[in-house]
Amino acid sequence: MSVTPEQIRHIAKLARIAMSEEELEQLVPELNNILGWIEQLGEVDTEGVEPLTAVIDQKLRLRDDAVTDGGCRDELLANAPVAEHGFFAVPKVIE
Repeated sequence: MSVTPEQIRHIAKLARIAMSEEELEQLVPELNNILGWIEQLGEVDTEGVEPLTAVIDQKLRLRDDAVTDGGCRDELLANAPVAEHGFFAVPKVIE
């Protein structure tokens, strides 16, 4: 597969990118080279290869999923300007 200058001109027009003829002529071989690499990648046999999210095999460090209350409510509420019934008290904003 290869692209022609007319196709690139059309794509540039759709993308509203102004390109001179010199830029257009430089872009044609570059895009054809990229498409050649893509065609080469399509020929690679990937049968039985698991998809990767990263090249390096990484394991997540997990902690126990234990529910706790933190055990420091009184210490946190000591910093509050106003606390009521074990919660932060805030002024009413809806009338």
